[in-house]
Amino acid sequence: MADAASRLTALAEDVLGAPLPVRLRAWDGSEAGPADGPVLVVRERRALRRLLWKPGELGLARAWVAGEIDVEGDLYAVLDRLAGFLWERGDESRGALETVRDPKVRAAAATLLKLAGPFPPPKPPVEEMRGRSGVRHSKRRDKQAISHHYDVGNDFYELVLGPSMVYSCAYWPDDVAGSTLEDAQRDKLDLIARKLHLKEGDRLLDVGCGWGSMAIHAAREYGARVVGVTLSREQAAYARKRIAEEGLTDRIEIRVQDYRDVTDGPFDAISSIGMAEHVGAVRYREYADTLYGLLKPGGRLLNHQIARRPEPDEEAYEVDAFIDAYVFPDGELAPMGRTLTTLEDAGFEVRDVEAIREHYALTLRRWVANLEAAWDRAVRLTSPGRARIWRLYMAASAVSFERNRIGVNQFLAVKTPVSGGSGMPLRPRVWSESEGR
Repeated sequence: MADAASRLTALAEDVLGAPLPVRLRAWDGSEAGPADGPVLVVRERRALRRLLWKPGELGLARAWVAGEIDVEGDLYAVLDRLAGFLWERGDESRGALETVRDPKVRAAAATLLKLAGPFPPPKPPVEEMRGRSGVRHSKRRDKQAISHHYDVGNDFYELVLGPSMVYSCAYWPDDVAGSTLEDAQRDKLDLIARKLHLKEGDRLLDVGCGWGSMAIHAAREYGARVVGVTLSREQAAYARKRIAEEGLTDRIEIRVQDYRDVTDGPFDAISSIGMAEHVGAVRYREYADTLYGLLKPGGRLLNHQIARRPEPDEEAYEVDAFIDAYVFPDGELAPMGRTLTTLEDAGFEVRDVEAIREHYALTLRRWVANLEAAWDRAVRLTSPGRARIWRLYMAASAVSFERNRIGVNQFLAVKTPVSGGSGMPLRPRVWSESEGR
């Protein structure tokens, strides 16, 4: 068992075909790897048993959530080096640990078996979502998935998101250092309101309304009448309380309702902010058709959505195992082009697409800072495993945005009447000057 770090490093480099870009410290105190590299710590031999039973990302995720592997120093540095190592090598390293027919992998498994210690494998951490029932992206299963992610306590979300309680990409000015997260989230909500050309008395449907921030902004600042729908009971209760405190109960209705069950259209505008990621590829056309049907002629949709890069073989695309098990069960990302095409196929005229990828990386780093600054309270509000999930998920997502592995886009689409008049200004990007309030 002596010098476990060197044995593990040699094992990984043999399978992956290149030197590891991070330093490794094992449970026996041994270290191996670049002396100036950030340190990945394997605290427990149990982590290796997890890898043997679930090779690849899910095994690593379980070890992280259980606290059996950790990072010493800058988490972003470790994630960025590992991301560069894996992504830049492409298919050569992707899924290498899962290719059990490869002689190198079989030999690696035998070495891991010697290092891992006694069997059986540890149980998965309790924060993992298991036992999903029903057809993927059915109403029943979607409600289960939403509850897993959002019904973990509003106090925890307040800690991470800050006073704005907006759980989507903020909109930052050039002077990022001089701007607060709350300012950037307010600017994002206002940008959406202006793109939708909201005005006094307009009916707005906010799909996936979260904790009510967009609904409150639209009603308070623009005089809109808002229906917000969410599948999370905790979100709905929190939003209703905020709305009452703002004195806006006569303008805003919050429902625990699937967007597919909304029947009281038409609406003048629809905002869908960070919700379409939950819809799934098999339901995306239904999503677009439903929102098209709920708009009046000339009405506008603002679809704010995370996108992934297209795969060479789209049929081989697989959902991220860590995200699916611990963060967004059944969540799926679509390439930008597919979203645009689906909106057009549903009948929308897509009038503007704004890519704001860098803004999400900045937002995520602020959320991680909020979490780390109040770590002990975050653990008390949820669990050590849940806090670790969020720290890894948000930091890794920030790196993915920074490296252009994923992006986020705002699609402004119009249900253009038969007459062809879209109601759009001739210079649409000058939102505040050409449209006003």
